[in-house]
Amino acid sequence: MTDTTVNETRPLAIIILAAGQGTRMKSSLPKVLHRIGGRPLLGHVLDIARDLHPDHVRVVLRHERDQIAEAVTGIDPDIRVVDQDDIPGTGRAVQIALDDLPSFDGDVLVLSGDVPLIEAATLDALVATHRSRAAAATLLTAVLDDPSGYGRVIRDAGDGVERIVEQKDATDEEAAVTEINAGVYIFAAEALRTHIALIGNANAQGELYLTDVIGLMRASRLQVAALTAPDASVALGVNDRVQLSEAARLLNARTVAKWQREGVTVQDPATTWIDVTATLARDVTVLPNTHILRATVVGEGATIGPDTSLEDCEVGERAVIRRADATLAVIGPRATVGPFAYLRPGTELSEGAKVGTFVETKNSTIGENSKVPHLSYIGDTTIGRDVNLGAGAITANYDDLAKHRTEIGDGVHSGSHNVFVAPVRIGDGAKTGAGAVVRKDVPPGALALSVAPQRNVEGWVEKNRAGTAAADAAERARATQKADDGSQEAHDRP
Repeated sequence: MTDTTVNETRPLAIIILAAGQGTRMKSSLPKVLHRIGGRPLLGHVLDIARDLHPDHVRVVLRHERDQIAEAVTGIDPDIRVVDQDDIPGTGRAVQIALDDLPSFDGDVLVLSGDVPLIEAATLDALVATHRSRAAAATLLTAVLDDPSGYGRVIRDAGDGVERIVEQKDATDEEAAVTEINAGVYIFAAEALRTHIALIGNANAQGELYLTDVIGLMRASRLQVAALTAPDASVALGVNDRVQLSEAARLLNARTVAKWQREGVTVQDPATTWIDVTATLARDVTVLPNTHILRATVVGEGATIGPDTSLEDCEVGERAVIRRADATLAVIGPRATVGPFAYLRPGTELSEGAKVGTFVETKNSTIGENSKVPHLSYIGDTTIGRDVNLGAGAITANYDDLAKHRTEIGDGVHSGSHNVFVAPVRIGDGAKTGAGAVVRKDVPPGALALSVAPQRNVEGWVEKNRAGTAAADAAERARATQKADDGSQEAHDRP
């Protein structure tokens, strides 16, 4: 996180607006709780707020109040939530928050819970501009090619900020302005209290707009400053699913670039997604179509991908994971996974272990240098060191009532198509034959077999499948064999 110094000269309070209904999202989930980069939109804004080390933080809620309040508490239990009443509008939301700070005298920074790409450096510059100009208010603006949906910043003849016009209230001339209000402001607290009490709701929405404070301050001949963000993306808000995906794309590009600068090789940034909550060491290689999500940690020199998804995983140094899906798994140093492996929660691979092609694991530990190479299911199992399980191994862990564990000791080698019916223990150094169904413990060094003598029923196909292609083929083969036997008999006759 970026450490800042904005709080060194005057007290700072931050108000975060998150009371809107977000109807354009068309979702049962509150807009500010939709996620990008591994965090809710509001979570990104709360993180930035904490980076500024303010004296106070207030989050204003109304719609879906309880659900959002629970999320806020989960992110930071020390942040205070205040409730907006039935009077709508951003102006009313700020009034409510100010009422909860009755004796505060300093600067009030107002952020929006749906503007997740804002950066601490931009806010530092905004605060510095505000204080250097001794302004009553300073707003952040951005210039967009397509300003649709945003309030327009109207400048006066001297290029100062005259007012802000919401799009629904804008004339055609005002709507053509490309400088938009980013929804980020800093006010002198005393001036804000005085002028926010004067705003009205004579607008298309019938709301109390915080933006009207700017015009009122100008009418009072107070200084209103503005800072245009050098990167317009930091000011982009999220109002619908289209803007949500665009914000996610921009945040991801920023995150990928950050890790590239830290020494990570990302072969195809366009198809690589890395959550802001993930951590990658230097000399990690990320191949195309890879997702590194939530709290995943990747160790030095590991190779991830292509076509891989890791969620809340721990990956050791120089591990290799190809075309795999893993959640809540620990993959040790120099371990290999995939291709086409599925690691479910509770999987732990020790150093040098291997989970190969079309293998599924769950709640299992695989010891050092042990291998589950292909076509297997390993659930609720402990595997020791230097084990090799043959193709098609299954640990049958469920008896319709409860899950049971399988324990496989060090140095065990199993045949192909083995089923280990839990609870069962295979002793150190033991071996199992191909096709074995192991229902009893196997002592150390023993060979476990469960094979019945093979029985061939001659002529079964011709008798029971007469007229089929198989019966015709068998009949031809039998005739050929009979002719060959007759020739051999004649040859052997003296």
